[in-house]
Amino acid sequence: MKFPRMAPVHYIPLSFLVVITIGTLLLMLPVSCTSGHGADLLTALFTSTTSVCVTGLVVVDTYAYWSLFGQIVILILIQIGGFGVVAVLSMIMIATGKKLFLSNRVLLGDSLNLDREHEVLNFLIRMFKDVMIVELCGAIICSFELIPLLGVKKGIWASVFHSVSAFCNAGMDVIGADSLLGLRSAGMFMWTTMALIVLGGIGFIVWFDMIDGIKHGIRHRFSPRQIFTHLPEHTRVVILMTLFLILAGAACIFIFEYDNPYTLGVMSIKDKILNSLFQSVTFRTAGFASIPQENLKESSCIIGYVLMFIGGSPIGTAGGIKTMTAFLFFINALSYINGKKENVVFHKKVPEEQLKKSAAIVFFSLLTVFVMNLLLISICGFAHTDALYEVISALGTVGLSRGLTPHLNSAGRIIIIISMYLGRIGPISMAVFFAKEKRSDNTLVHAKGHFYVG
Repeated sequence: MKFPRMAPVHYIPLSFLVVITIGTLLLMLPVSCTSGHGADLLTALFTSTTSVCVTGLVVVDTYAYWSLFGQIVILILIQIGGFGVVAVLSMIMIATGKKLFLSNRVLLGDSLNLDREHEVLNFLIRMFKDVMIVELCGAIICSFELIPLLGVKKGIWASVFHSVSAFCNAGMDVIGADSLLGLRSAGMFMWTTMALIVLGGIGFIVWFDMIDGIKHGIRHRFSPRQIFTHLPEHTRVVILMTLFLILAGAACIFIFEYDNPYTLGVMSIKDKILNSLFQSVTFRTAGFASIPQENLKESSCIIGYVLMFIGGSPIGTAGGIKTMTAFLFFINALSYINGKKENVVFHKKVPEEQLKKSAAIVFFSLLTVFVMNLLLISICGFAHTDALYEVISALGTVGLSRGLTPHLNSAGRIIIIISMYLGRIGPISMAVFFAKEKRSDNTLVHAKGHFYVG
């Protein structure tokens, strides 16, 4: 069995579009809604898009509007969106004994943003196996909090749904109308949720590098520092960037919201620290809310813009432009300021192609934010802070909202649907597109021109 012949840059966006369409049709069935009448087209399309794009913005309450069948459809869409459509199709083919041809493996490698096609099948199988284990463990731990709260049946289902949603950075839950506001003091539940979000967003390749590195370090009796220094440079950058963004974000939220009576102000110091960390983590494309987002100060929203725009790390379930893209974009500017001829990270030169790719992704992502924000403000008349929060949340596949989503009109819903779709496939498609060498277009060498910048 072969996938249809087309360039990956076309196949990947199309595959997400097909799954979104199937999900929309399923959610329009009467059996999908508690009312028994079926959802209207725009509500079903919005929900299917937010599920497949693992965003989490919702126009109706997931726990109340959708029946058990509808919630199962949503959960499957979230899992497919988290893994990637091509990866799921490939895994189904492997499980059913079908052969993956070389073209399929290349496409799979492109969809996962891997450059080692000969390892792609082993990577895929290991990824699925480890994810199932992590999500199961997450569901078991969450059940200790949710079963006493919701009862056995609802508690088990809510735990499974929450674990998958958290790992895939989807931010949807079936616990209640207030997301996690009622559980913000439940330490074990909150820490488990943060762990799932970070594990999903840090990238599978970082997982495997860390696991293999720790095993290697134990065999050779390395210290923690030696284990870290033996990790690949990509993994070291991602770990450091992740820690910096989470801790810096949490510190800012703690300071800005410390005396805000509508967010952290009424909490104990312990809960303030916990929820500051949680807000910083959930800003990184997760979308769960333990404090009302509409009550955040504007200074906290600005921190949110940055964290949501950057998002998680490559080859994971998170969205955004990715930590590595932001890092390479930053060090390239820093190198120019310092007059360096090369960009060197951990004594390794960064390829020029990767720097160009990072710049292109940042540029097109900022352009999309500008256009979508302008459309939302002009068409729906929302305040700039709230509209920008909504747009960056959609494009970063975050799912946090300052209360705008349920009040979007038809045009506003379409804008956010497009934003969520572009946020999920845009950076991936752009990365694949700019990674392709077009030798036929670059054979001619032109004379240098004179251009004045700055």
